[in-house]
Amino acid sequence: MLSREFLHAGPLLRKIMDMNSSVLSTAHPATCSCSAWRPTRRLFTGLLAVGASVGAAPAWANLPECKRSGFTKAVPAGQVEDSATQQYRQMLQQYSGKRALAPMDHPQLKRLRYMADRMIPFTPQCNERARDWKWEVNLIGSPEVNAFCMPGGKIAFYWGILAKLQLTDDEAAAIMGHEMAHALLEHAREQMGKNFATQTGLRLGAALLGLGDVGDAAARMGSQLLSLNYSRTDETEADGLGLIMSAQAGYDPRAGITLWEKMMKTSGGGGPPKLLSTHPASADRIRDIEGRMPRVQPLFEAAAKPRERFGPPPVSKG
Repeated sequence: MLSREFLHAGPLLRKIMDMNSSVLSTAHPATCSCSAWRPTRRLFTGLLAVGASVGAAPAWANLPECKRSGFTKAVPAGQVEDSATQQYRQMLQQYSGKRALAPMDHPQLKRLRYMADRMIPFTPQCNERARDWKWEVNLIGSPEVNAFCMPGGKIAFYWGILAKLQLTDDEAAAIMGHEMAHALLEHAREQMGKNFATQTGLRLGAALLGLGDVGDAAARMGSQLLSLNYSRTDETEADGLGLIMSAQAGYDPRAGITLWEKMMKTSGGGGPPKLLSTHPASADRIRDIEGRMPRVQPLFEAAAKPRERFGPPPVSKG
Protein backbone atom coordinates (compact mmCIF):
# COMPACT_ATOMS: atom_id res chain seq x y z
CA MET A 1 0.00 0.00 0.00
CA LEU A 2 1.20 3.49 -0.82
CA SER A 3 0.57 5.04 2.55
CA ARG A 4 2.51 8.23 1.90
CA GLU A 5 1.07 9.21 -1.44
CA PHE A 6 -1.90 11.35 -2.26
CA LEU A 7 -2.78 9.73 -5.58
CA HIS A 8 -5.43 10.54 -8.15
CA ALA A 9 -7.88 8.39 -10.04
CA GLY A 10 -5.52 7.28 -12.81
CA PRO A 11 -3.15 5.23 -10.64
CA LEU A 12 -6.06 3.91 -8.59
CA LEU A 13 -8.03 2.76 -11.60
CA ARG A 14 -5.09 0.86 -13.03
CA LYS A 15 -5.24 -1.39 -9.98
CA ILE A 16 -8.87 -2.37 -10.39
CA MET A 17 -9.25 -3.19 -14.05
CA ASP A 18 -8.46 -6.89 -13.63
CA MET A 19 -11.93 -7.38 -12.23
CA ASN A 20 -14.37 -9.09 -14.55
CA SER A 21 -17.69 -8.21 -12.96
CA SER A 22 -19.41 -4.84 -13.24
CA VAL A 23 -22.31 -5.59 -10.90
CA LEU A 24 -22.30 -3.37 -7.81
CA SER A 25 -23.13 -4.73 -4.41
CA THR A 26 -23.22 -1.82 -1.99
CA ALA A 27 -24.48 -3.75 0.99
CA HIS A 28 -21.83 -3.98 3.70
CA PRO A 29 -21.88 -7.36 5.46
CA ALA A 30 -23.15 -7.24 9.04
CA THR A 31 -20.28 -9.55 9.97
CA CYS A 32 -17.66 -7.12 8.70
CA SER A 33 -14.33 -7.72 10.41
CA CYS A 34 -12.31 -4.89 8.89
CA SER A 35 -10.55 -2.89 11.57
CA ALA A 36 -11.48 0.52 10.16
CA TRP A 37 -15.23 0.08 10.49
CA ARG A 38 -16.85 0.12 13.91
CA PRO A 39 -20.58 -0.16 14.68
CA THR A 40 -22.38 3.08 15.34
CA ARG A 41 -25.87 4.07 16.37
CA ARG A 42 -25.84 7.12 14.16
CA LEU A 43 -27.83 6.45 11.01
CA PHE A 44 -27.11 8.29 7.78
CA THR A 45 -29.91 8.57 5.26
CA GLY A 46 -27.58 7.84 2.33
CA LEU A 47 -29.20 10.51 0.19
CA LEU A 48 -27.14 13.35 -1.25
CA ALA A 49 -29.97 15.85 -1.12
CA VAL A 50 -29.60 19.47 -2.09
CA GLY A 51 -28.68 21.28 1.12
CA ALA A 52 -31.58 23.50 2.04
CA SER A 53 -29.42 25.45 4.45
CA VAL A 54 -27.03 26.52 1.69
CA GLY A 55 -27.67 29.97 0.28
CA ALA A 56 -28.18 30.81 -3.36
CA ALA A 57 -25.12 30.11 -5.48
CA PRO A 58 -23.31 32.98 -7.17
CA ALA A 59 -22.98 33.27 -10.92
CA TRP A 60 -19.72 31.38 -11.23
CA ALA A 61 -19.86 30.89 -14.97
CA ASN A 62 -17.85 34.05 -15.55
CA LEU A 63 -15.19 33.20 -13.00
CA PRO A 64 -11.78 32.45 -14.49
CA GLU A 65 -11.59 29.40 -12.20
CA CYS A 66 -14.47 27.83 -14.15
CA LYS A 67 -12.89 28.12 -17.60
CA ARG A 68 -12.45 24.77 -19.32
CA SER A 69 -10.11 23.67 -22.06
CA GLY A 70 -11.29 23.39 -25.65
CA PHE A 71 -9.84 19.87 -25.73
CA THR A 72 -12.86 18.69 -23.75
CA LYS A 73 -14.89 18.98 -26.95
CA ALA A 74 -12.84 16.26 -28.62
CA VAL A 75 -14.67 13.48 -26.76
CA PRO A 76 -18.36 13.17 -25.74
CA ALA A 77 -18.92 14.08 -22.09
CA GLY A 78 -21.61 11.45 -21.62
CA GLN A 79 -19.34 8.67 -22.83
CA VAL A 80 -16.57 9.72 -20.46
CA GLU A 81 -18.98 9.89 -17.54
CA ASP A 82 -20.51 6.50 -18.36
CA SER A 83 -17.08 4.90 -18.54
CA ALA A 84 -16.11 6.47 -15.21
CA THR A 85 -19.32 5.26 -13.60
CA GLN A 86 -18.67 1.70 -14.73
CA GLN A 87 -15.16 1.75 -13.33
CA TYR A 88 -16.40 3.28 -10.08
CA ARG A 89 -18.93 0.47 -9.75
CA GLN A 90 -16.20 -2.10 -10.28
CA MET A 91 -14.06 -0.43 -7.64
CA LEU A 92 -16.89 -0.47 -5.10
CA GLN A 93 -17.59 -4.11 -5.83
CA GLN A 94 -13.95 -4.96 -5.25
CA TYR A 95 -13.77 -3.24 -1.89
CA SER A 96 -17.18 -4.49 -0.82
CA GLY A 97 -15.98 -8.03 -1.48
CA LYS A 98 -13.03 -7.36 0.81
CA ARG A 99 -15.33 -5.90 3.47
CA ALA A 100 -13.46 -2.63 3.07
CA LEU A 101 -16.34 -0.41 2.01
CA ALA A 102 -17.78 1.78 4.76
CA PRO A 103 -21.38 1.05 5.76
CA MET A 104 -23.93 3.83 5.42
CA ASP A 105 -23.98 4.57 9.14
CA HIS A 106 -20.24 5.00 9.50
CA PRO A 107 -19.55 8.41 11.15
CA GLN A 108 -16.70 9.31 8.81
CA LEU A 109 -18.80 8.53 5.74
CA LYS A 110 -21.59 10.62 7.22
CA ARG A 111 -19.04 13.40 7.66
CA LEU A 112 -17.93 13.26 4.02
CA ARG A 113 -21.46 13.16 2.68
CA TYR A 114 -22.47 16.09 4.83
CA MET A 115 -19.64 18.13 3.27
CA ALA A 116 -20.62 17.03 -0.22
CA ASP A 117 -24.24 17.96 0.45
CA ARG A 118 -23.12 21.49 1.19
CA MET A 119 -20.99 21.81 -1.97
CA ILE A 120 -23.11 20.03 -4.58
CA PRO A 121 -25.78 22.78 -4.84
CA PHE A 122 -23.09 25.17 -6.10
CA THR A 123 -21.66 22.90 -8.78
CA PRO A 124 -24.06 23.64 -11.68
CA GLN A 125 -23.01 27.28 -11.54
CA CYS A 126 -19.59 26.20 -12.83
CA ASN A 127 -20.62 23.26 -15.01
CA GLU A 128 -24.25 22.86 -16.05
CA ARG A 129 -23.79 19.11 -16.59
CA ALA A 130 -23.26 18.70 -12.85
CA ARG A 131 -26.97 19.36 -12.32
CA ASP A 132 -27.73 15.91 -13.72
CA TRP A 133 -24.80 14.02 -12.27
CA LYS A 134 -25.62 11.17 -9.90
CA TRP A 135 -23.25 12.29 -7.17
CA GLU A 136 -21.87 9.58 -4.91
CA VAL A 137 -19.49 9.62 -1.96
CA ASN A 138 -17.92 6.48 -0.54
CA LEU A 139 -15.25 5.71 2.03
CA ILE A 140 -12.75 2.92 1.46
CA GLY A 141 -11.01 1.08 4.28
CA SER A 142 -7.48 1.35 2.95
CA PRO A 143 -4.42 2.98 4.55
CA GLU A 144 -3.62 4.89 1.35
CA VAL A 145 -3.45 8.65 1.66
CA ASN A 146 -5.77 9.14 -1.28
CA ALA A 147 -9.00 10.71 -2.53
CA PHE A 148 -10.51 11.42 -5.95
CA CYS A 149 -13.59 12.53 -7.86
CA MET A 150 -14.19 10.83 -11.18
CA PRO A 151 -16.11 12.35 -14.12
CA GLY A 152 -19.81 12.50 -13.33
CA GLY A 153 -19.34 13.19 -9.62
CA LYS A 154 -18.11 9.81 -8.33
CA ILE A 155 -16.15 10.56 -5.14
CA ALA A 156 -14.06 8.28 -2.94
CA PHE A 157 -11.95 8.98 0.11
CA TYR A 158 -9.54 6.49 1.64
CA TRP A 159 -9.40 5.90 5.37
CA GLY A 160 -5.68 6.68 5.38
CA ILE A 161 -6.08 10.30 4.32
CA LEU A 162 -8.52 10.99 7.14
CA ALA A 163 -6.74 9.03 9.83
CA LYS A 164 -3.06 9.55 9.07
CA LEU A 165 -3.37 13.28 8.46
CA GLN A 166 -5.96 13.72 11.23
CA LEU A 167 -7.89 16.08 9.00
CA THR A 168 -10.12 18.74 10.47
CA ASP A 169 -13.46 19.36 8.77
CA ASP A 170 -12.03 22.41 7.00
CA GLU A 171 -9.01 20.43 5.74
CA ALA A 172 -11.19 17.54 4.55
CA ALA A 173 -13.43 20.07 2.80
CA ALA A 174 -10.38 21.53 1.05
CA ILE A 175 -9.67 18.08 -0.39
CA MET A 176 -13.33 17.54 -1.26
CA GLY A 177 -13.52 20.87 -3.08
CA HIS A 178 -10.26 20.22 -4.94
CA GLU A 179 -11.35 16.80 -6.16
CA MET A 180 -14.83 17.99 -7.15
CA ALA A 181 -13.16 20.83 -9.05
CA HIS A 182 -11.26 18.31 -11.20
CA ALA A 183 -14.61 16.83 -12.25
CA LEU A 184 -16.27 20.21 -12.82
CA LEU A 185 -13.36 21.44 -14.93
CA GLU A 186 -13.46 18.11 -16.81
CA HIS A 187 -9.74 17.61 -16.48
CA ALA A 188 -10.03 13.88 -17.23
CA ARG A 189 -12.03 14.65 -20.38
CA GLU A 190 -9.47 17.28 -21.33
CA GLN A 191 -6.57 14.85 -21.01
CA MET A 192 -8.51 12.21 -22.90
CA GLY A 193 -9.30 14.79 -25.58
CA LYS A 194 -5.63 15.56 -26.02
CA ASN A 195 -4.82 11.86 -26.26
CA PHE A 196 -7.74 11.23 -28.57
CA ALA A 197 -6.77 14.08 -30.89
CA THR A 198 -3.25 12.71 -31.14
CA GLN A 199 -4.38 9.13 -31.69
CA THR A 200 -7.00 10.16 -34.22
CA GLY A 201 -4.39 12.00 -36.26
CA LEU A 202 -2.12 8.98 -36.24
CA ARG A 203 -4.92 6.55 -37.05
CA LEU A 204 -6.27 8.76 -39.80
CA GLY A 205 -2.90 8.69 -41.47
CA ALA A 206 -2.80 4.93 -41.10
CA ALA A 207 -6.33 4.61 -42.49
CA LEU A 208 -5.47 6.69 -45.55
CA LEU A 209 -2.59 4.31 -46.17
CA GLY A 210 -4.82 1.31 -45.66
CA LEU A 211 -3.01 0.37 -42.45
CA GLY A 212 -5.75 0.74 -39.86
CA ASP A 213 -9.21 1.94 -38.86
CA VAL A 214 -9.61 5.38 -37.39
CA GLY A 215 -12.82 4.23 -35.76
CA ASP A 216 -11.05 2.11 -33.19
CA ALA A 217 -9.71 5.29 -31.56
CA ALA A 218 -13.16 6.08 -30.21
CA ALA A 219 -13.64 2.51 -29.06
CA ARG A 220 -10.54 2.79 -26.91
CA MET A 221 -11.53 6.08 -25.36
CA GLY A 222 -12.80 4.59 -22.12
CA SER A 223 -9.56 2.80 -21.42
CA GLN A 224 -7.73 6.12 -21.35
CA LEU A 225 -9.15 6.76 -17.89
CA LEU A 226 -6.70 4.18 -16.64
CA SER A 227 -3.61 6.14 -17.49
CA LEU A 228 -4.56 9.75 -16.80
CA ASN A 229 -2.33 11.95 -14.70
CA TYR A 230 -3.39 15.51 -14.09
CA SER A 231 -0.84 18.14 -15.02
CA ARG A 232 0.53 20.71 -12.61
CA THR A 233 -1.64 23.29 -14.34
CA ASP A 234 -4.71 21.12 -13.71
CA GLU A 235 -3.77 20.82 -10.05
CA THR A 236 -3.39 24.57 -9.66
CA GLU A 237 -6.74 25.13 -11.36
CA ALA A 238 -8.40 22.60 -9.06
CA ASP A 239 -6.88 24.31 -6.03
CA GLY A 240 -8.33 27.65 -7.09
CA LEU A 241 -11.84 26.42 -7.77
CA GLY A 242 -11.77 24.04 -4.81
CA LEU A 243 -11.04 26.89 -2.40
CA ILE A 244 -14.04 28.80 -3.75
CA MET A 245 -16.27 25.77 -3.35
CA SER A 246 -15.24 24.99 0.21
CA ALA A 247 -15.47 28.67 1.20
CA GLN A 248 -18.97 29.01 -0.26
CA ALA A 249 -19.98 25.89 1.67
CA GLY A 250 -18.86 27.53 4.92
CA TYR A 251 -15.48 25.86 5.40
CA ASP A 252 -12.44 27.98 6.15
CA PRO A 253 -10.24 28.11 3.02
CA ARG A 254 -7.17 28.82 5.16
CA ALA A 255 -7.27 25.10 5.93
CA GLY A 256 -5.73 24.56 2.51
CA ILE A 257 -2.50 25.90 3.99
CA THR A 258 -2.46 23.59 7.01
CA LEU A 259 -3.48 20.68 4.77
CA TRP A 260 -0.41 21.06 2.60
CA GLU A 261 1.80 21.58 5.60
CA LYS A 262 0.62 18.16 6.74
CA MET A 263 1.22 16.78 3.27
CA MET A 264 4.83 17.95 3.38
CA LYS A 265 5.33 16.13 6.66
CA THR A 266 4.15 12.85 5.12
CA SER A 267 7.39 12.70 3.13
CA GLY A 268 9.15 11.94 6.41
CA GLY A 269 12.44 13.23 5.08
CA GLY A 270 12.71 10.25 2.78
CA GLY A 271 12.19 12.11 -0.46
CA PRO A 272 9.09 13.77 -1.83
CA PRO A 273 5.84 11.81 -2.14
CA LYS A 274 4.90 10.67 -5.61
CA LEU A 275 2.24 13.36 -5.73
CA LEU A 276 4.96 15.99 -6.10
CA SER A 277 6.02 14.55 -9.44
CA THR A 278 2.86 15.84 -11.08
CA HIS A 279 1.60 18.30 -8.47
CA PRO A 280 3.12 21.68 -7.72
CA ALA A 281 5.68 21.52 -4.92
CA SER A 282 3.93 21.85 -1.57
CA ALA A 283 5.75 25.06 -0.66
CA ASP A 284 4.74 26.63 -3.98
CA ARG A 285 1.21 25.40 -3.50
CA ILE A 286 0.99 26.98 -0.07
CA ARG A 287 2.20 30.31 -1.43
CA ASP A 288 -0.40 30.15 -4.19
CA ILE A 289 -3.16 29.41 -1.68
CA GLU A 290 -1.99 32.25 0.54
CA GLY A 291 -2.14 34.58 -2.44
CA ARG A 292 -5.77 33.62 -3.06
CA MET A 293 -6.93 34.37 0.48
CA PRO A 294 -7.84 38.07 -0.01
CA ARG A 295 -10.31 36.99 -2.68
CA VAL A 296 -11.59 33.78 -1.13
CA GLN A 297 -11.78 34.66 2.57
CA PRO A 298 -14.69 37.13 2.11
CA LEU A 299 -16.71 34.34 0.47
CA PHE A 300 -16.19 32.21 3.56
CA GLU A 301 -17.11 35.03 5.91
CA ALA A 302 -20.37 35.65 4.03
CA ALA A 303 -21.31 31.97 3.73
CA ALA A 304 -23.72 30.05 5.92
CA LYS A 305 -21.65 27.89 8.27
CA PRO A 306 -22.11 24.14 8.77
CA ARG A 307 -24.48 23.28 11.59
CA GLU A 308 -22.68 20.02 12.22
CA ARG A 309 -19.01 19.52 12.97
CA PHE A 310 -17.14 16.24 13.00
CA GLY A 311 -13.75 15.15 14.22
CA PRO A 312 -11.07 13.04 12.54
CA PRO A 313 -10.96 9.28 13.15
CA PRO A 314 -9.47 8.20 16.48
CA VAL A 315 -5.74 7.68 16.41
CA SER A 316 -4.88 4.00 16.32
CA LYS A 317 -3.05 2.72 19.39
CA GLY A 318 -1.59 -0.15 17.44
